Amino acid sequence: MEIAANAALVVIDVQKGFEEEEFWGRRNNPGAERNMAALIDAWQGSGRPVVFVRHESAAGSRSPLRRGHTGHDFKDFVEERRGRGQDRGRELLVTKSVNSAFYGEPDLDAWLKGAGIEQIVLVGIQTNMCNETTARMAGNLGYRVLFVLDAMHTFDLAGPFGWTATADELSRATAVSLEGGGFARVVTAQEVLEAAGR
Repeated sequence: MEIAANAALVVIDVQKGFEEEEFWGRRNNPGAERNMAALIDAWQGSGRPVVFVRHESAAGSRSPLRRGHTGHDFKDFVEERRGRGQDRGRELLVTKSVNSAFYGEPDLDAWLKGAGIEQIVLVGIQTNMCNETTARMAGNLGYRVLFVLDAMHTFDLAGPFGWTATADELSRATAVSLEGGGFARVVTAQEVLEAAGR
């Protein structure tokens, strides 16, 4: 695996609202945050660009990610790391209200293209929602996408016809769909850290 010198780490929706288990249900991958933090540190240490994405649900909604609610804030380990790349113009904050980070403000695609970035590394929350949607769109836009499966998590989910899927089942389905469909390469945090350090 090769990590470009200007590959962007895109950190999606790592917000306190996702800690409200009564709203979301059972999650998977308890080590996700540790891997996210290690990747942010590696990216900032190498001078590579980091994009922090925040989901902003409407103020009147029940979502823990709504504006004005404490769940809208980034988790502490992310907030502590924000700002380290700004002096080099290597950090961006994107705010969105839909699944894809490419439909936010400022325009992520324009920022990446303006910086000549062709490879992105995705981490964050949730695996099968905003992360998968962003990866699919990135693939369609021509980016080389690394999807770091153990640096993200999701929640058990109920769907139609009485069907349910666990967080692990949803993560596996996402991984198979993305890599099998040619949208992204699914990798581990350790693989990325090793490649980024070469």
